Amino acid sequence: MQKLMMVLIVSTLLYSQDAYQRNCVECHKTLPISLQRIFMNYLLVYGGEKNTKVALKYFMRYPRKDTSVLSNLFLENFDVKQPLTISDKELTEAIDIYWEKYKVIGKLK
Repeated sequence: MQKLMMVLIVSTLLYSQDAYQRNCVECHKTLPISLQRIFMNYLLVYGGEKNTKVALKYFMRYPRKDTSVLSNLFLENFDVKQPLTISDKELTEAIDIYWEKYKVIGKLK
């Protein structure tokens, strides 16, 4: 009974987080570059919302050094991430949350 309760508690905590928290923050929290900085790099390279989201989704599925927006120095020290194996729906949700969290338009005063 205790094991079942523990599994239920862990499952509830895990799934109470959104797709961005589960799939992005957990892996990036130990890296020396913030998700906000990576977002700004994507904006510099890809410009607007549509291009940035498409580029993010493609990179999450097919990560390569030549399509990364991170510096060569960073990639030499940390290498390129492994492809995400989550569903397209969850990946899209995570990217949408990521966009809303760090977008600049509408937040400048």
